[in-house]
Amino acid sequence: MTSPLTSPSTLLRVTRHWRPDDRAESQIRTVGFDVPREVGAVEIQMTYAAGPGSVLDLGLEGPRGYVGWSGGARSRVVVSQGWATPGYVPQAVEAGTWCVLIGLHRVPADGVTMELTVQVVGDSVVAEHRRAEPADPPAASDPSAEGRSGVDRPAARRAGPASRLPDVDGMRWLAGDFHSHTVHSDGALSVGGLAGLAVSRGLDFLAVTDHNTTSHHAHLPAAAAAYGIVLVPGQEVTRDVGHANVIGDVGLVDFRSPPETWATQAESRGGVLSINHPLAADCAWLLPVDRPAVAEVWHSSWASVPTWGAPLAWWLLTPETVPIGGSDFHQHGHDGLPGSPTTWVLAEGDDVVGAVRAGRTAVSGSVDGPVVARVGDEFVAVGAEGLLLSGSGRGRSRVLGDRFRLPAWSGPCWLEDEDRVVHALCG
Repeated sequence: MTSPLTSPSTLLRVTRHWRPDDRAESQIRTVGFDVPREVGAVEIQMTYAAGPGSVLDLGLEGPRGYVGWSGGARSRVVVSQGWATPGYVPQAVEAGTWCVLIGLHRVPADGVTMELTVQVVGDSVVAEHRRAEPADPPAASDPSAEGRSGVDRPAARRAGPASRLPDVDGMRWLAGDFHSHTVHSDGALSVGGLAGLAVSRGLDFLAVTDHNTTSHHAHLPAAAAAYGIVLVPGQEVTRDVGHANVIGDVGLVDFRSPPETWATQAESRGGVLSINHPLAADCAWLLPVDRPAVAEVWHSSWASVPTWGAPLAWWLLTPETVPIGGSDFHQHGHDGLPGSPTTWVLAEGDDVVGAVRAGRTAVSGSVDGPVVARVGDEFVAVGAEGLLLSGSGRGRSRVLGDRFRLPAWSGPCWLEDEDRVVHALCG
């Protein structure tokens, strides 16, 4: 008869010095450890001298496959059947070979030394981890939300000029954001906290797109019901060659799989893949765009240089790309707030993903800002009086009145001011 593993009991302790050549050979490394018999919980801790040139990511894979990822946001995580650190899927810690995933995101010229420990821990340590996580705020009292789940039917239409976009064939425009993060990756808010913030910002839907994990998906239905908003399951597939959002309830798209398969994986399961912030500092899209795609043409970073024409120019190189926008919200004071920018989708009921797949999108700087959308064979501009409506190779037409209509052409259009700042766009 074998004796049970005591708690704490060390399963792995290793020190490793990573060099730039290690990263050049393979960015994702694995360090295996054996669990001789099922235990209640394990805690993984990774320490290193962090700095501008040193960033190591952390993840975990079990005998049954991928468990989760916290990237560089955490150095200490726990997994058990009853609860796991956000970013990791709760599950039994069964006997077999497990692997700690190490991402060599940044390795300086002289290398970086990592110390890695895996221990069996008890319920008290799991409870300690759990108490450290932010709680959901109370759902706001809103009589208009009574009986509205945010899942079973579209969220109530919000006030503001863009809410006056006309319905089309029983479909209506919903305001939302396709890029946001929670504590399940490198954000600061719980799923409920993010949902409450999005509602306060006047959004009808929000895609929650944590990095390289789907652990947040299990929390979306309850948060959607509590706060009265459509929460779209998402995942930001994150590699050093580019980031892409998988939008829809399609399960995990493993970031270690070949990037050229990501779109096929998402679409074959009923979702869509969006190229994120194609023009960015160290996370620009460095892969081919060989098919009509969905892309985050408008990222919150555009607000820092409003006259920067590169995002628009990139879009015009692939004009069949369906444009969406994303705040990339992580925490207050970092990136844009949810809805900055706002993406509008002309949806059947709550089918946000279907609207994107069909190309029925428009993007504006905010939920209450000027907006232009393609409605049948016309462009309709709302709340945009005095701005100029233009397109690739087109002249500019002055918008007159609160609701301005112009015969639509094939291809992109946008609203700009006299300084060439873009205020809204649509495909």
